[in-house]
Amino acid sequence: MSWPVLSVTTFLPLVGVVLMLVLRGDSESVKRNSRIISLWTTIATFVVSLFPLFAFDPANTSFQFVENTNWLGGTTGGAINYRMGVDGISLPFVILTTFLMPFCILASWRSIQNRVREYMIAFLVLETLMIGVFCAQDIVLFYLFFEGGLIPMFLIIGIWGGQRRIYASFKFFLYTLLGSVLMLIAIMAMYWNAGSSDIAVLLKHPFPVQMQTYLWLAFFASFAVKMPMWPVHTWLPDAHVEAPTAGSVILAGILLKMGGYGFIRFSLPMFPAASEYFAPLVFTLSVIAIVYTSLVALMQEDIKKLIAYSSVAHMGFVTMGLFSMNEQGVQGAIFQMISHGIVSGALFLCVGVVYDRMHTREIAAYGGLVNRMPWYALALMVFTMANVGLPGTSGFVGEFLTLVGAFSTNTWVAFFATFGVILSAAYALWLYRRVVYGALEKPSLAGIADLTGREFIILAPLVLLTIYFGVYPKPILNMSEAAVTHLIQAAKAASVALN
Repeated sequence: MSWPVLSVTTFLPLVGVVLMLVLRGDSESVKRNSRIISLWTTIATFVVSLFPLFAFDPANTSFQFVENTNWLGGTTGGAINYRMGVDGISLPFVILTTFLMPFCILASWRSIQNRVREYMIAFLVLETLMIGVFCAQDIVLFYLFFEGGLIPMFLIIGIWGGQRRIYASFKFFLYTLLGSVLMLIAIMAMYWNAGSSDIAVLLKHPFPVQMQTYLWLAFFASFAVKMPMWPVHTWLPDAHVEAPTAGSVILAGILLKMGGYGFIRFSLPMFPAASEYFAPLVFTLSVIAIVYTSLVALMQEDIKKLIAYSSVAHMGFVTMGLFSMNEQGVQGAIFQMISHGIVSGALFLCVGVVYDRMHTREIAAYGGLVNRMPWYALALMVFTMANVGLPGTSGFVGEFLTLVGAFSTNTWVAFFATFGVILSAAYALWLYRRVVYGALEKPSLAGIADLTGREFIILAPLVLLTIYFGVYPKPILNMSEAAVTHLIQAAKAASVALN
């Protein structure tokens, strides 16, 4: 394209930030205008993000829509530069990010009443940083976007969260920051060894086998916390429970995916020998995450905490598929992340619907909602079935492909991971049974109302996409197929050459 479409997509939300900063008037008008500006800004960002989607060539394995500007000294080849670009692996995550943001703004329309302008500004800044992670083609630029996202999410949880929001926000910040310090040291070592911070150059650079081991562990320390993998997952349930609804949607829908994206972009192609060596470790941690956190989810009495633990289990399928290091496993992991972004985000939105009415997330406080909220019960059923991995929903495709990929590499890993599918059915159906079915006996629920027009607009597109990608997954799989095949072949060739 003749115009910098990726930069426009990345930084367009900041235009809305500027507009909100200059707002004047009484407090109510500032609140109203902040909501309107943020909604239309996120919609405009989503529309702009579709331009590269329509012009994208899925058969091209190189980075497309590349932008390259000299940034920090030196020559263009060896300096730290402003480089942007996408391929079939990163573009789906860009679209997912811009797609979810308008729903987050709509979900906060009534529930957020204090410091509305600051809240909307935090979300728009966060959107810029998240898009930047998936578009950055300079490893230092990637790190700046990757770590910068901690700040607005820290504020969102710490200011607009629940009763234990300070504890949850600091736990989230410290866990993710400490892991990333090691990654920063590794990035400096890579720059000194390769003489460039250009990701395209680093992908072709043969790092020594012993160095790969240390680099892989440093990146693993950051990405494992971000996903999060067992046993560094304990920050996630606290963050989800205390975060506002929209914060939980972005946390589960996008921020967790940055860890998986990091494994695909850096660990597998840049450190192939180390990835092969540490694959048994990742398989072990993935199976433990799938089975253990599913069992923990069965014991939860808080709806948000149950969904949070289910997210850890589903991310276990992602890491299992990635380190199978075959086309089915990696493509399944990418599809699983996209599907989980839609489904888990929708589940947290469903929790927000009843929380706005009842101001409690305790499972015991509900029951028999189908009698008063049939449309809500229908939407929640679709997302619950997708969370279980029912055929015909998007959740099935990702889980099936990751299991096929794992089975090709290690049959025992696939065998034990399959128990996670059974357990997910147990905790998801148990939750649905207690919340939706049964008699409407609790007096507090007697007057509860079904979905409003705003809530229907939020949930209906997510229901349709969940079913559409379950029946017809080809758009996502086609987009990433060539890039994944090229990645696997290059990683295997590099591993053989080093050995």
